[in-house]
Order: sequence, then structure tokens, then C-alpha cells
Amino acid sequence: MKIEVFGPGCPKCQQLEKTVRDAVAELGVQAEVEKVMDVMKMAEAGVMIPPAVRIDGRIKCSGRVPKIDEVKKWIEESR
Repeated sequence: MKIEVFGPGCPKCQQLEKTVRDAVAELGVQAEVEKVMDVMKMAEAGVMIPPAVRIDGRIKCSGRVPKIDEVKKWIEESR
């Protein structure tokens, strides 16, 4: 599973990355978590409003920091 966290490095982006990493750890799943800070790569991925999360090529949220339970649900659905 590949999880990408998009954001330029603002506090919300950092919180989202932490939430995603915590969710992966709590679920004990094998996942590659990648932080994407390049604006051009964000645009190529279809992310217009960071922070955003993409799991296995599907954008799950954009422009907000979801709760850990929501992130866990996305991960479990993507298994």
C-alpha cells in the first residue's frame, strides 16, 4: 500500500503526516508513507488544496486534517 501526504510543510500538513503515520502504526499494516512537498507534483496528482491524502492512487481528502479514525477506515478499505 502506498500512502502519499501532500503539503508544503505547514503545521496542518505536518499534523496530517503524523496522523497518517500513527494510523499505519496502530493498524500494524505494511505501507509506504511518502511526504510530497513539490507543488508541481501536487498539481499532477490533482491536489489543488493541501493538505491532502492519496492512498494507492485515490485522493481521500483535500484541504483538511481528518481524525485518525477516518484515516484508519481509509486504510482498512484499501487493504
